[in-house]
Amino acid sequence: MMAQLQTKAEGASSFDVVATLALARSSAPQDRERLLIAIAELCRSDADCARPEIQGLLRDLFLDLVSSAEQAIRLRLSKTLADVAWAPHDLITLLARDHIEIARPVVAKSPVLTDADLIRLLLEASVEHRIEVARRPALGADVVAVIVDQADPDVVTALASNTTAQLRDRDLSRMVDLSERVASLRAPMARHPGLNVELAALLYGWVGEALRSAIIDRFPLDTLDLQRAVTDSVHDVRSDLGLSLGADAVERDRSLDRAAMERRVVAKLEAAGQLRPGVLVRALNEGKLGLFMTALAALAGVSTEDVRSAIDADQPDTLLVICTLSGIDKGAFPSLLSMVRRLNEGRPSGGAIVGAAGADVVRPAAPRPLQALK
Repeated sequence: MMAQLQTKAEGASSFDVVATLALARSSAPQDRERLLIAIAELCRSDADCARPEIQGLLRDLFLDLVSSAEQAIRLRLSKTLADVAWAPHDLITLLARDHIEIARPVVAKSPVLTDADLIRLLLEASVEHRIEVARRPALGADVVAVIVDQADPDVVTALASNTTAQLRDRDLSRMVDLSERVASLRAPMARHPGLNVELAALLYGWVGEALRSAIIDRFPLDTLDLQRAVTDSVHDVRSDLGLSLGADAVERDRSLDRAAMERRVVAKLEAAGQLRPGVLVRALNEGKLGLFMTALAALAGVSTEDVRSAIDADQPDTLLVICTLSGIDKGAFPSLLSMVRRLNEGRPSGGAIVGAAGADVVRPAAPRPLQALK
């Protein structure tokens, strides 16, 4: 082994071959430790160390020397090898499972560690090791899922601050749910780049004023109010139906009583004095056709069945009448009609809207800006 390393070292001014051979012949613990560091430094920037025949020799040598090395030497070795791709896998996993001070450099950034290695650390190592895994840049989605499943407050909080981690929508949603009882999660989740309006509305309900301001800075308050009403109603309906908020909640949403949820939303908005024509536009912008119909019926004083018939009709005249009753300006109707058709498979069909006397009331070619409804 040393003969091969001696050949590699020729021309390397920082590597004293004679002295290193002397270290190899010595059985003194301090000499063996010096040999360990000398070889690590030699191979640190040498691409040849990745060659299979060299890898095998390095693995055996390092594992033999590390077994008797002092903690300070293992720490120096961990720092030396933390960012090199040639380091033997067995050695890096051994260092990763050492005391956290020794493990931290390789757990934080070693390219040798695989997702499987990191998951094993999450399942078997200390909480300090798991926190370091959660902070690792560009953490893979499978590793993230294990952290969220474990739901350890300190580890999940570290993950929430790691904006480079690959979070699936499901895991991001579960982290927001966890923040209801884990206060340390709230600040990083309020600022997380993956937060959307639905999750922001949920988070808004249990954070303090400072974090509410941070959320409002990212999401318009009127949109947030609407989404909060939707979110509250989903929770109410789940409770009524005896459903929990477990990991499969998204799938079970499909079986919820949607009409009941929409009625609750409209009732909450009406009670808060927030049921205005602008709600209709926001509902359509968010793809909530059912909520649009329920809110329109309440604003116009008609039944939801009347609204359903109007949006499924061959002509948009009836929908225009209902919208006018709700307070929508006729000049803004064509833009709203276009949004309804996009969500309702092109219905109501027909062209220009014709009044009772046969004259055109509104021509969709010149719509009025929807800001007029807000």
